[in-house]
Amino acid sequence: MELSAANHRLPLNDGNSIPVIGLGTYSPPKSTPKGLCATAVKAAIEAGYQHFDGAYVYQNEHEVGEAIRVKIAEGKVKRENIFYCGKLWPTKFDPEMVRPTLEKTLKVLQLDYVDLYIIELPMAFKPGDEVYPKDENGKWLYHKTDLCATWEALEACKDAGLVKSLGVSNFNRRQLELILNKPGLKYKPVSNQVECHPYFTQPKLLKFCRQHDIVIVAYSPLGTSRDPSWVNTTIPPLLKDELLISLGKKYKKTTAQIALRFNIQRGVVVIPKSFHPERIRENFQIFDFSLTDEEMQNIEALNKNVRLVELLMWSDHPEYPFHEEY
Repeated sequence: MELSAANHRLPLNDGNSIPVIGLGTYSPPKSTPKGLCATAVKAAIEAGYQHFDGAYVYQNEHEVGEAIRVKIAEGKVKRENIFYCGKLWPTKFDPEMVRPTLEKTLKVLQLDYVDLYIIELPMAFKPGDEVYPKDENGKWLYHKTDLCATWEALEACKDAGLVKSLGVSNFNRRQLELILNKPGLKYKPVSNQVECHPYFTQPKLLKFCRQHDIVIVAYSPLGTSRDPSWVNTTIPPLLKDELLISLGKKYKKTTAQIALRFNIQRGVVVIPKSFHPERIRENFQIFDFSLTDEEMQNIEALNKNVRLVELLMWSDHPEYPFHEEY
């Protein structure tokens, strides 16, 4: 399938489709200037992006929604061409909390529906409004996870027209199978959003998801920030890799463009995050060249099979997804 700047959607297993590149919108809420996210989303729409990846927990969905509405009002884009992904946070997994949580997201965005709504993590925390619930000693407050019950509540949201497609994030094979094998399953997950880049290529999970017609959406497709409080900084920065740099020179592209092109040629959706208009435009310019089979294999061989985003603070959760191989 030929992907182009004008037409770069992949089919989903429910009849909908997803743009193969999107803009990630996570930024530390406390240190990000107000309005920066809205400016980035507007710049992305101008550059040709249709896909925006957000979450209620990012605390900036109001800016994303505002930017989308401005560009629709300007006639730059139609709502049906915009693809927005929102996320259900682990303190809202109780079935009766799912729909009100999604409705709150829609209210903040000022949109009638989201295109994709995903379970952000496969581990439940203590239900309530406390985003990061801990006890008085600073210990995480976990909750028994019933992913199938949460999924049924999400299916009801799809039936109600609040969301077009349903997916998951950070799920391993066993957790995906829990849902795929659920008695009375109405809608399969269309996607699994996971870390995926040339240093962590996810070959086994990718193969499993392909077999079940589930699209992999790659977060941190360019590596990630070097914040040692939550990132494994033992791995060298991806964008300084010599092979990627040399391919960039060959194709007159940035190292980031090479890394993104690698994933989209594998049928993996990428959601690079940037709030810099110039980089936002650059990251989108990946449809005017392609890597050879040999180059793809050489990049795949860079795989170190080590995560940058390990979420070790939750590694004692009974449903922590990364103890298993994939």
